[in-house]
Amino acid sequence: MSSTAPSTAPCDRGSVHSFDISTGVDGPGTRFVLFTAGCPLRCLYCHNPDTWRMRDGHRESVEAVMAEIGKYRRFIQVAGGGVTISGGEPLLQPAFTGELLRRCHESGLHTALDTSGYLGERATDAMLADTDLVLLDVKSWDPPVYRRLTGAPLAPTLRFARRLADLGRPTWIRYVLVPGLTDVEEHIDGLAAFVATLPNVEHVDVLPFHRMAAHKYAELGLRFPLAEVEPPSAGLLERVHDLFRAHGVRSR
Repeated sequence: MSSTAPSTAPCDRGSVHSFDISTGVDGPGTRFVLFTAGCPLRCLYCHNPDTWRMRDGHRESVEAVMAEIGKYRRFIQVAGGGVTISGGEPLLQPAFTGELLRRCHESGLHTALDTSGYLGERATDAMLADTDLVLLDVKSWDPPVYRRLTGAPLAPTLRFARRLADLGRPTWIRYVLVPGLTDVEEHIDGLAAFVATLPNVEHVDVLPFHRMAAHKYAELGLRFPLAEVEPPSAGLLERVHDLFRAHGVRSR
């Protein structure tokens, strides 16, 4: 299935928030992670509220980003890593994101795309061919809960997940466990059953909710919506892993 999105002719500039070097959480190995600016969702537990608006980023050229990546190229390759385009939502800027993925892929760097999948139709098949790994955030299996969490519908993400499977693109599913919101066993069981039908999914990352971004909200003059929610217990985490395992889905 090909995307019906508008043309994503190469774009040499985009809105960038920042970059970082990370290990183990944004794809395999040590990664150069580029955070794009702008996101159509407003997740209640978002830990990057400073990336919500494109206008709050700074304009960067593809050449400038590639030059920055080049400074770390040897280090990330030796460490078995690569480049991850994150955000924000990278697919809000599909031409810029696609050109970066193409340039990195053609240069021999492992590439990963971190996305909610809400704008999955903007990812062309060519872009996905340049993407070695998709990190797909599925916020909830239950449509009303998903909308409450994000302000958007769930269906586009599930369509994108199925398309990735049809294309055989390696995928990691990311699931944030929020007590009182995404810990309903029936919903998790439904997601596990769905993921079990996707042969391209290597595993599910169950990510415990945390409040470490609360200071960002305070600095931006925003209320952190989940300030009173406690992180999940070890027992709850284990029960969630058991639900995925029961469907033959590897989780970590």
